[in-house]
Amino acid sequence: MRSHSLSLNYLILSSTKLSAMLLTGILICSVDTSAAPAQEALATTPAKSTSSEIETAASRGIEFLKARGQADDGSFSGETGAAVTSLCVRAILEHRPAAINDPAVKKAISYIESKFQGDGGIYATGSRWKNYETSVAVMALMKANQDGKYDSMLKKAELFLKDIQWDEGEGIKPSDTAYGGAGYGSHSRPDLSNTSFLVEALHELGNEADDEAIQKALKFVIRAQNLAGHGNDTEHADDVGDGGFYYTPAAGGESQAGKDDGGGLRSYASMTYAGLKSMIYAGLSKDDPRVVAAMDFIGKNYSLESNPGMGAAGLFYYYHTFGKALQAASITTIDDASGTPHVWRDELVRTLVSEQQADGSWVNGENDRWMEGDRNLVTAYALLALAYAGE
Repeated sequence: MRSHSLSLNYLILSSTKLSAMLLTGILICSVDTSAAPAQEALATTPAKSTSSEIETAASRGIEFLKARGQADDGSFSGETGAAVTSLCVRAILEHRPAAINDPAVKKAISYIESKFQGDGGIYATGSRWKNYETSVAVMALMKANQDGKYDSMLKKAELFLKDIQWDEGEGIKPSDTAYGGAGYGSHSRPDLSNTSFLVEALHELGNEADDEAIQKALKFVIRAQNLAGHGNDTEHADDVGDGGFYYTPAAGGESQAGKDDGGGLRSYASMTYAGLKSMIYAGLSKDDPRVVAAMDFIGKNYSLESNPGMGAAGLFYYYHTFGKALQAASITTIDDASGTPHVWRDELVRTLVSEQQADGSWVNGENDRWMEGDRNLVTAYALLALAYAGE
């Protein structure tokens, strides 16, 4: 499994190109890495019809998970350890905070608790995805943490995540392209998808942008961007130059979208949104050249019909990451390559509503790569995306 779906995988511009981009301007109407002011909060509130659509779709999706997706032991797709169960719990609680007292949710949380390990991680015994499982379990337990019940467990998980990050403790020097990244938690090289989950988990745990582990992760993130300079010293920095992101700069670099004719690692949308989200949590502003470059790629490749660069592969991971990144960056509207503005929240909701199955679930019927044939996983992605669109 890769860090895209379970994996949840995936996880340069020359100075001339960057200057041209800055002159033409970023293709969005508003980006704000700080808390949105009151008047913008009003502007981002979904229309009543959209809110109603979210409520109806969420109710059907949650009912599917509870009635048909959950196993007797409380898990959702238990072969993934704590991973899919944690995503489902977080997705349900995003829409129904009071469901913390629902028997099905309580049973699922008990299952997550059963994966707590002595080293502080939250993962199945023998897991090859320790970082991924722990990161998403943290996000589920943060939402379920009433009266400090999980404070101790979450603190231990935080220390575990920081300990398995690729840094000096692993004998990795800052000059190494693997530095600051997170992999699945085994000895395979780090990747942007896992690193973005690590950063998000640390952010949710209360770590500020200047936290040492988040800043180390930022070094890895910017090396996965097709943008020369600004901390990107990889061999591929000048090859593509479109400002997007790819899977990993480590071990020579790899893109799930493959290479271009010149050997450059192609950017693709899901990793670009993962990169944007991570940069926002690491404190980069809307004017930072790396954010400008990422948003230029996003504007030129705006789509909800596919995961640009990957087609139907990882489509629902893309929807989930798309929504989370734009919500985190306080972006309201995006202009596409032709200058047409898009209110992404409304469009994302319409897309997800149209793709919901008769039984209330979602599934990637075109491409089941990265476990997107698993209705529990894909339904969790869709519910999370709807929650981000509704904020």
